[in-house]
Amino acid sequence: MKKTIVFASIFVFLFFASCETKKEEKHEVTTFLITNPIKKDTSITKDYVSQIHSIRHIELRALERGYLKNISVDEGQHVKKGQQMFQIMPNIYQAELQKAKAESKAAEIELRNTKLLADGNVVSPNELAMAKANLDKANAEVSLAQTHLGFTSIKAPFDGIMNHLEVREGSLLDEGELLTTLSDNSKMWVYFNVPEAEYLDYIMSESQKGNKEVGLLMANNKHFNQKGIVEIIEGEFNSETGNIAFRATFPNPDGILRHGETGSILMTVPYKDVIIIPQKATFEVLDKTYVFVVDKEHVVHQKEITIGAELPHLFIVDKGLSESDTILLEGIRMVKDKDKIHTEMVDATSVLANLALYAE
Repeated sequence: MKKTIVFASIFVFLFFASCETKKEEKHEVTTFLITNPIKKDTSITKDYVSQIHSIRHIELRALERGYLKNISVDEGQHVKKGQQMFQIMPNIYQAELQKAKAESKAAEIELRNTKLLADGNVVSPNELAMAKANLDKANAEVSLAQTHLGFTSIKAPFDGIMNHLEVREGSLLDEGELLTTLSDNSKMWVYFNVPEAEYLDYIMSESQKGNKEVGLLMANNKHFNQKGIVEIIEGEFNSETGNIAFRATFPNPDGILRHGETGSILMTVPYKDVIIIPQKATFEVLDKTYVFVVDKEHVVHQKEITIGAELPHLFIVDKGLSESDTILLEGIRMVKDKDKIHTEMVDATSVLANLALYAE
């Protein structure tokens, strides 16, 4: 009987203790962190897909018809201005030059003889003028023959890198046939397309009165070791894409960049006096972005905002918030519109300083 009473007492004690624990759990209140948007100057880095071109990239073509006698350079070779690259067999053109020189000599002798006769009034002044014209014509033929002969020797028009050989020694070339291409990679032109709205922001910005400095992210995801300058904006927009082409010039002293490469232009865009909030404080419904604004009574209100730009862990807000608003920093999935919550204010500067922590 005594054992039964003891067990009953223990059960009653445990029951009441359990009830007390449940009551304590029911009274636990979740505290939500809140903060204010911050207004400050900042900047973002925008990237644009780009095409990289040599500052000079030309085709070398045969100017005369004939057999390719000699190739003095190789693919990928650096060549100097004036360096011999190709030699077309010159025999025919040398013979034509010799013929033209002989005819010029004959015309010169004829002019001298005619002049002696004209001085003795044996022939008319018109015949002397005709002899002079014949000499001029013969000299012109010499110049033309020398030009054709010069075309058989193809030299580099500037310092550059020779590209793929399109012909081989012994090939019969036609006039205008492609031999190779030559690239001057001392500087590179990098083209990238900018949407109309961003172009207007750029062109109307006070900071764009001088040339804009940009960076280049190469295809291996590494930054190019030189900075470029935006020097040219093309004259019209592409009607199909709504974009306009920019051109940045990059020095290429180490020859890292080559014609035809791709990459991404990195352009820093300044923003003045903009509203900034943590990305973690936002949520999306369909294609719209919202935050929870907390009023003085600690009631949350769902509010739509417009995002102007994105930074790491941050959004720049165009519309929907002011720096005097109070927003829910975390726990947005635990509340709904019109809920009343228990809050703890966190200074906005502290939030930015510990942004990576709050983003986890």
